[in-house]
Amino acid sequence: MTKITLDHELRTGGTAPCLLHEVGSDGSIVDPQQAADVARWRKAERERLLKVRQGLSAQCRALETAAIVASLDRLIDAHGAEVVSVYWPIRAEADLRDWMRGRVERGGRIALPVAIGHGVPLTFREWRPGAPLARGLWKIPYPAEGREIIPTVLIAPLVGFDSQGYRLGYGGGFFDRTLAHLGPQSLAIGVGFSSLEIKTIFPQRHDIPMRWIVTGTATRAGTSAQAHAHK
Repeated sequence: MTKITLDHELRTGGTAPCLLHEVGSDGSIVDPQQAADVARWRKAERERLLKVRQGLSAQCRALETAAIVASLDRLIDAHGAEVVSVYWPIRAEADLRDWMRGRVERGGRIALPVAIGHGVPLTFREWRPGAPLARGLWKIPYPAEGREIIPTVLIAPLVGFDSQGYRLGYGGGFFDRTLAHLGPQSLAIGVGFSSLEIKTIFPQRHDIPMRWIVTGTATRAGTSAQAHAHK
């Protein structure tokens, strides 16, 4: 496959069967130049999808969020999770704070991620309504007090996602490093709006697919869930 053809696929957000000979057995692109092309494409696609998300009406976001939390309750209750890591919403992400409060009121345990620095996995602290908050990287709130805990479920916000369950985030690699650190026993759930789906994110070796993708219109198993089901 020529470089020109790959460039066309990256611009259009698609892929083709003839790309398979340039992809590793884990689905990752292995050519360094192609990896650089993918990084540039992801940056542009991330900016486009953020504009799409921020352009959604408040009513649309509210309706999809209501469907998302109903699906989350089913998935998490079936998993028997003890500690669920959520996120503090920024940049028009699905706002799960009311759901977080409800889980705590029903006896559940909620954690928030703490970004302590670039290039390292996230840590987590338990959150309760009214708990004092500090601000970390990018001024995102996290519990100012309390010991670190290890979540059994990680809910990750989606900038974009594909049909295989791969997540396009903000580009810092925090969730991929964290999932690699915690191992496959952690249930990873990507949460976002249905309009953020793309054909592929062109997964790289460091990308870890979500076990589930939950939007306001569907709950889908990612590649890791499919593999887990066939073990």
